[in-house]
Amino acid sequence: MTAPLRQVEPIKVPVALGARAYEIIIGRGLVASLGERVKALRPGTRVAIVTDDTVASHHLKAVDAAFKSAGIPAALVVVDPGEGSKSWEKFQHVCEALLASHIERNDLVVALGGGVIGDLAGFAAACVRRGLDFVQVPTTLLAQVDSSVGGKTGINSLQGKNLVGAFHQPVLVVADTALLDTLPKRDFRAGYAEVAKYGLLGDAQFFAWLEKNWQDVFAGGQTSGNFAREHAIAVCCRGKAGIVARDERETGERALLNLGHTFGHALEAGCGFSDRLLHGEAVSLGMALAFEFSAQKGLIAASEAARATAHLAAVGLPTHVSHVRGGVPGIDALMNLIGQDKKVKRGKLTFILVRGIGQAFVENDVDPAEVRAFLSEKLA
Repeated sequence: MTAPLRQVEPIKVPVALGARAYEIIIGRGLVASLGERVKALRPGTRVAIVTDDTVASHHLKAVDAAFKSAGIPAALVVVDPGEGSKSWEKFQHVCEALLASHIERNDLVVALGGGVIGDLAGFAAACVRRGLDFVQVPTTLLAQVDSSVGGKTGINSLQGKNLVGAFHQPVLVVADTALLDTLPKRDFRAGYAEVAKYGLLGDAQFFAWLEKNWQDVFAGGQTSGNFAREHAIAVCCRGKAGIVARDERETGERALLNLGHTFGHALEAGCGFSDRLLHGEAVSLGMALAFEFSAQKGLIAASEAARATAHLAAVGLPTHVSHVRGGVPGIDALMNLIGQDKKVKRGKLTFILVRGIGQAFVENDVDPAEVRAFLSEKLA
């Protein structure tokens, strides 16, 4: 599998959901055409742009200009950057701001930002006036390959991550890869964990390609003629679009997209949803643990688990609990957080485990004592 040397036209990835189908548009410089794309999709609409202070400082001017050139009135809702904005307080703020801006059911909410903004704005759109359509304009690698696609929206609870929310599909996703040029290296690296996830859970060929080409993905369009970034994003989006089309509400196959998330979400919540452990870093650590747990259970060769972990480590992602700044919570706290995972059924733990690279599967009724023993060993 190789990336194209030239990519003149944007890549379009369809998400086949019948009457609610939409497209993911991937390419460099797409913000300039955002207004015209929205105008073609919804003539006569108004929009409310939901973003955060950091994204606004980099990209709001260009996005606002795109809407003005298309003659689309745009209101603005700005929140603080970071996972802390996925809260009841900020959710209420966004909802009230949308209502105060007189956004109606035939108008659009535009989520301009990373996964936090997409989740928060999408959940507000799902609730205000009992449902507004929204457009995702993801500005982080993590959002472009994962969180902007598939309609999962929500906020965090004191009990854990993403425990309050709704399935609410966007009507369009515009992934402008040029927006990633302003992303801090740590954030880009964290987003890459979700890129690797798609290879590790169901595409061994793509994972092998990443092992050889990950540096080109990081370099992106800053290197002349390098379209590895667009290629990687498109592969991930195609993979997720296919799964979402078959299992929109995560009753079966879609749970595979949570590879690394059961361990990862618990660690992320245990760190207070802070910059001690970014979401993508938690996913990386969670995937390393999932592969090692699978190896301990005899499901995968230790060498294959080591290969997966080695790649994550090579790009600078955490793969051991000792890599978490300030340490991690104790075993009792972690087990309590794992018990709040959304995949838990009648109190029984569910994990995404692997039989090989690209061979993830759903393991139900995992013995908590086995998980406790494994984590106790890692914490030691």
